Amino acid sequence: MSTLSHSAARLRLGAARRAHGVSEVPWLFAAPALAIYAGLLLIPTAIGAFYAFTAWDGITAPQWLGLANFQEILSDGDGRDALVHTLLLAAGYVLTVNAIGLALALGLNTALKTRGLLRALYFFPAVVSPLAVAYIWKYVLDPSGPLNEGLRSIGLGGLAEPWLGQTSTALPAVLVVMVWQFAGWHTVIYLAGLQGIQRELYEAAAVDGAGAWRRFRDITRPLLMPAFTISLVLSLVVSLTTFDQVIALTNGGPAGATTTMGTYVYEQAFVNGRFGYSAAVALMLMVVVAVAVTVPLALLRSRQGQP
Repeated sequence: MSTLSHSAARLRLGAARRAHGVSEVPWLFAAPALAIYAGLLLIPTAIGAFYAFTAWDGITAPQWLGLANFQEILSDGDGRDALVHTLLLAAGYVLTVNAIGLALALGLNTALKTRGLLRALYFFPAVVSPLAVAYIWKYVLDPSGPLNEGLRSIGLGGLAEPWLGQTSTALPAVLVVMVWQFAGWHTVIYLAGLQGIQRELYEAAAVDGAGAWRRFRDITRPLLMPAFTISLVLSLVVSLTTFDQVIALTNGGPAGATTTMGTYVYEQAFVNGRFGYSAAVALMLMVVVAVAVTVPLALLRSRQGQP
């Protein structure tokens, strides 16, 4: 009996050790990836956050300033304008690109013979470099470009504008270019969500006498919330961190009318040599993105009943 007890104890101990070893193996596999992630992202982010509280020109030793950089961002007209332009661009982009993406997805989720071709055409701009798209649109929106020449040719020359050359139209023009490029991307997201909804639900609702709007309200909208959540988060991140399109189209002009937080970071660091102040702007932008993404995501999840 004693021998059997000792054998059972050894077996239990060996099983526990094997179980403990199995639980440790995934961490061993993940360790290299975590080390790379920390070295390329976490540690540089922490160092950048430290420089945000200093005056640093990238060459000499940084001088500790505390919250002075952040106070300057909020008190400086250029910094406030960059923040306002970023928020305006984000609001317009999120609303417009999601509305167009959903409308296109609803149209393509039908038995159209050409829906495959249309899906490819709508999605194609999203895979093109933002810089390439911006330069094409810069040519189109030029005062003597195809858009204005087309308006003049049909007798609407009074509508021709220097779209990228005046403060009232430059930021909306940037918005149009961004929406044109990425509307197809969001169309694909919504289309994937729509194709996951069972057709039997619509058929049963139609039998009960539900019209198109009621079917959309009671079936499509609630079941499409996961796709909407993904599309909303992605559109927020893209719009709040936009850089390529603005630099290529207007370079922040005219008169700073299209300066965003992303271009302001670049300008302060590589034009003015204020790397500490630029790091403060970047840190503020990171906080704005985190809040802008977390708040609606939490609200949407609570409405879906998710933890």
